[in-house]
Amino acid sequence: MTARTSPTTALPANGSAASPVDRLRPRRSCLAVPGSNPRFLEKAQGLPADQVFLDLEDACAPLAKPEARHTIVKFLNEGDWSGKTRVVRVNDWTTEWTYRDVVTVVEGAGQNLDCVMLPKVQDAQQIVALDLLLTQIEKAMGFEVGRIGIEAQIENARGLTHVDAIAQASPRLETIVFGPADFMASINMKTLVVGEQPPGYPADAYHYILMKILMAARAHDLQAIDGPYLQIRNVDGYREVARRAAALGFDGKWVLHPGQIEASNEIFSPSQEDYDHAELILDAYDWYTSEAGGKKGSAMLGDEMIDEASRKMALVISGKGRAAGLKRTTSFEIPEA
Repeated sequence: MTARTSPTTALPANGSAASPVDRLRPRRSCLAVPGSNPRFLEKAQGLPADQVFLDLEDACAPLAKPEARHTIVKFLNEGDWSGKTRVVRVNDWTTEWTYRDVVTVVEGAGQNLDCVMLPKVQDAQQIVALDLLLTQIEKAMGFEVGRIGIEAQIENARGLTHVDAIAQASPRLETIVFGPADFMASINMKTLVVGEQPPGYPADAYHYILMKILMAARAHDLQAIDGPYLQIRNVDGYREVARRAAALGFDGKWVLHPGQIEASNEIFSPSQEDYDHAELILDAYDWYTSEAGGKKGSAMLGDEMIDEASRKMALVISGKGRAAGLKRTTSFEIPEA
């Protein structure tokens, strides 16, 4: 029988083997939480987001950042983040805060941290620098080397130009994230509504940007995540923008408000019908290519021809369905001889 799928074993920056890490964990909804706000940090633990990132960058005022680092360490170590990917967004390398963000948070709570998000990434060397710093801390603290992942946020034209090199800069990389607000400013886009189309433009102004990020991510087996939609009360608007990213193949989107979580989880999950159909394709293909099924390279599932390409497409849908917690409602019946 054909093997379904399994995560790739990641290699840390020093070249030594790491234990298997699931670099493709669910990220349908990625909730932003200010690292300086204990009330929000407490509430976020009970929300149904796939990922929570505790923010030391834009959501933290400069004077609040030093204390916020220690607040984040406390909540990572003492909070209940069950079922969630735990991420901290540090400040970008052009600031004076980055190294202290990383050192304080990873030394203090590295064993309860899944990833570090680096904003405003402009070239591969910025990822390499973060990888090296993480490796040094892991070694010094006796942590497993290479376990903590990296999320790279693309927020300007230079970062987009170098996105392919960024995507292959470190085996720690898990996602490429689009940061629309800073990106729009960096290219002088004529709109103040983050996530919405600029007035007067007859097509999708973000299509090239999103596709370039998606291609770099997929070429290097990474996830692609769309950024925030700032009109937090406009759930219909959020749904429209999220559907655009999901249709292209993105894995998830940021949420800035609890009211956006349900929409994001729904949009970036397959429907029950599609999930069931994908599982039937996989079962049928496995059976027809087996000894009992005649070792055929292609077969029929009802009126549909299935082959290796069908299997690859079905693997994507079934994987997302399982990650979303969907359960099968149909079963494959072996054809009569």
